[in-house]
Amino acid sequence: MSETQIIIVIAAAAIAAIVVGIGIFSARSDQNLLEERLGRYEQENYQSFLEPSEDDKVKEEKPSKIANAVENILTNRPIGQKWRRQLARADIKLTVAEFAALHILAMIGFFAISYFVIFSGQMVMSILAAFIGFFAPRIYVARATSNRLIKFEEQLPDTLSLWVNALRSGYSVLQSMEAIARDSPEPTATEFKRVVQEVQLGIDMDDALEHLLNRVESEDLDLVVTAVNIQREVGGNLAEILEVIGNVIRERIKLKGEIRVLTSQGRITGYLISFLPIGLALFLNAANPGYMGQMFENRLCGWPMIGAGLALIGIGTAVIQKIIDIEM
Repeated sequence: MSETQIIIVIAAAAIAAIVVGIGIFSARSDQNLLEERLGRYEQENYQSFLEPSEDDKVKEEKPSKIANAVENILTNRPIGQKWRRQLARADIKLTVAEFAALHILAMIGFFAISYFVIFSGQMVMSILAAFIGFFAPRIYVARATSNRLIKFEEQLPDTLSLWVNALRSGYSVLQSMEAIARDSPEPTATEFKRVVQEVQLGIDMDDALEHLLNRVESEDLDLVVTAVNIQREVGGNLAEILEVIGNVIRERIKLKGEIRVLTSQGRITGYLISFLPIGLALFLNAANPGYMGQMFENRLCGWPMIGAGLALIGIGTAVIQKIIDIEM
């Protein structure tokens, strides 16, 4: 297949992906409709979230069959359930079908920019760029999840202090969570607000806390949830328990910071090993295309060398990350 034919196929795929994307983005699934209503419920001046607004009525009257079909197919599969958990942990308001369409659009966009703008017709580099574009949405979601988790864990000691003070003031566990949802910064406020909403909707407290733990995959939060569940079953002074846990978490955060400082050199080494060879190859290709072009044009020798180099870079990065990842 010639390069012209490949471009035609990719352009046709881009048009099809755009059509599917428009259909997906034009309608939400029932689950995401519920999420939107819960979002309105979080606002101060809200109407009853059980009553759909005019916009929701329009969406319900004219659902997208393409969007519903793709959503149903992906949601019932393990990959769709995994994507739903990842999007929830990153607090990104996308359906599974929208996330899948984003993969396709990102792959096509990376290929088009690489082929027509950056590398000026070099097919190999454009295909590599499309490969990177396919994983770009996942990288973004993983990064957003990590940043959100770090913020939540840094806020957790102060959250527990607020919780302890509320309990000692005579509040119940649910009222204390309402105080946390009202006075805490993001993302803590959103997560505890969701727990309060679920309990008010009739979900058991244990299940609501389990949902919180699924959205925020934190060992420190797991310790807190376990303490709350045990106290609800056997009794005891929850304020004192949470106060002890808060002190332990503060020490853990301090120790994690010291470990991060001591392992910073290893992380920088991993970044250099990962990006320096790739950056150097791109620089040489821009400075002397004839010199580096032979590497991409020679399929018998150049392509296997590129593949082996990328594989070794990935192995080296994984080994370094494993060395500096100290479990506590």
